[in-house]
Amino acid sequence: MEDAASPNSGSDLNLGGNRGRSIEECQDMIQRSFRNPIVKFLMEQMEKSGCRVGDNFVKAVVCTGLVAGGYTKGITVCSNYLTIQDEVNQVVIHELIHAYDECRAKNLDWTNCAHHACSEIRAGHLSGDCHFKRELLRGFIKLRGHEQECIKRRVLKPLHGNPYCSEVAAKDAMEAVWDTCYNDTKPFDRAP
Repeated sequence: MEDAASPNSGSDLNLGGNRGRSIEECQDMIQRSFRNPIVKFLMEQMEKSGCRVGDNFVKAVVCTGLVAGGYTKGITVCSNYLTIQDEVNQVVIHELIHAYDECRAKNLDWTNCAHHACSEIRAGHLSGDCHFKRELLRGFIKLRGHEQECIKRRVLKPLHGNPYCSEVAAKDAMEAVWDTCYNDTKPFDRAP
């Protein structure tokens, strides 16, 4: 997945003149992300669920689409769009939730809009993508209800990039699975 056209492209960007890092620098940042407690926990939970996370499971690449990373049988982190460790950590966490969902579900079908929407809802909710300070940095200022509004906005971006989901189907799928998927915090006891 080195392009935004992949059906399960994940983390989107808020580019502000961002030039990114070299693949080598990004790969070093990925290695440092493995020390993040949430990353460690998610990787342990995948292993416990029977899904091996090998040495090349997370890798830095140069991306052509405007995405920060993605998941397709492995995680890609777009070195050319990320500059700081926190950005890499966020991408790795978001994409690990997709990987965990696929591991746990066994029959997750990325061409099914509802399946894709559910994993995006979970990744947005459980990764901290929509934390108030992140939204503030993106220029979205809302005191009440910002998290769910942010998740909904960010869920639709990758769904619109999924060739199997029309705009209407994407919105309908998100709304149909919202309550179940938003409240599903596995493998966490509650949203971190």
